[in-house]
Amino acid sequence: MTDLSVVEICAGAGGQSLGLHLAGFEHKLAVELDPTAAATLAANLQRLQPADDASSLVRVGDVADEDVWKPEDYAGKAALLAGGVPCPPFSVAGKQLGSADERDLFAWAVEAASRMQPEAVLLENVRGLNDARFAGYRQAVVDRFADLGYTAFWELLEARDFGVPQLRPRMILVALRPEYVEYFAWPEKSAVTRTVSGVLSNLMAANHWREDYLEKWIKAADRIAPTIVGGSKKHGGADLGPTRAKRAWAELWTDGHGLANSAPGEDWKIEDHPRGPKLTVEMVARIQGWLGDEYRWDFTGRKTSQYRQIGNAFPPPVARAVGSSIADALLKKQKSSAIPAPRRVHDEVYRLLRDRNEPLTAERIQQLLGSSLTIDKIIQRIEAIARDFTVEVQSRGGRPTYRLGDWKAFRGQDDHDRHLAFAEAKIRAKVS
Repeated sequence: MTDLSVVEICAGAGGQSLGLHLAGFEHKLAVELDPTAAATLAANLQRLQPADDASSLVRVGDVADEDVWKPEDYAGKAALLAGGVPCPPFSVAGKQLGSADERDLFAWAVEAASRMQPEAVLLENVRGLNDARFAGYRQAVVDRFADLGYTAFWELLEARDFGVPQLRPRMILVALRPEYVEYFAWPEKSAVTRTVSGVLSNLMAANHWREDYLEKWIKAADRIAPTIVGGSKKHGGADLGPTRAKRAWAELWTDGHGLANSAPGEDWKIEDHPRGPKLTVEMVARIQGWLGDEYRWDFTGRKTSQYRQIGNAFPPPVARAVGSSIADALLKKQKSSAIPAPRRVHDEVYRLLRDRNEPLTAERIQQLLGSSLTIDKIIQRIEAIARDFTVEVQSRGGRPTYRLGDWKAFRGQDDHDRHLAFAEAKIRAKVS
């Protein structure tokens, strides 16, 4: 397939959308829950794809709602299924509830791929998904894709390695049909590392800020920013994150306790602002990767809404880099000399329980694995697995046995608790 087309789920305001467009993809559909973010996305897609009707390209609502869209309706119509499914289920800033969090849509996205049958899948999420807590979850994703005829790869990428002046580590999953695997490689890191003052100094100076203050700020902010946070509605107003993040911003002589409407001017006094200047929405957008004319993006809504749209986004340069690697594979441009290792086992205890499908004691698991895992470590693994999967515990000869049951994650089941929880949250307008 040489038609680089994409269906994007949980699209947000369009960070991934822009990156994929710059990688050569065109949208067939984008689905987003938040109306303001969807309005931003629609306005910009209309500019990028003027021949298309933005109202038909962007749909607003719960991506898992059959009344909003059906994945099978796009079977054979798009080469790529992409999305940034909700982060709170895996974020260390939250409770890391995984499958127990009603916002978890990662497993649902895998099943959406089974219904849509694209040539490739791209999903991104927070670094927390790489924790040992979710080893079984990651293994289940890889194994399910294998069942569907895809080879799936996980990788942890940092935005700073792709020309974005902040850390922002993200877990990236790419799944490909077998015929494209030998043409795929993760994107190479940029040779240039950008810093905060390197991309913002002209904006800071725009209102004739005192030269000595500007020089002080440029020197302090000549480093990579902490990850932009505060994109959740639960955080209230627009600021640069919790206490730890504010401390990190303080080291850049930047006030993280809110956003400014404009850059500091001639009347700005250090005694009134000892923490340093505040960033504007435009400045935050640059730090998130909307850099220069090539990455032009117009945000709708008020300041706090715009900040949340930016704070929740997948940095466009990172999306572009990964999208370009996928595009090269789909076009079979060149066989890769650095094909990722798809057979890596993320959780051998989960894998064994899945494959054996019978009650096993911890001692028997240790024997079958032939590994150096202690009994205590095996039990800890099983306890972690039980947070995302049903684990049947029985007794045999006075010892507990364990048998793996169903994945608790929402995959579209009619009787799943997500339906009630989501409906209640929607009524309270607290879904983020």
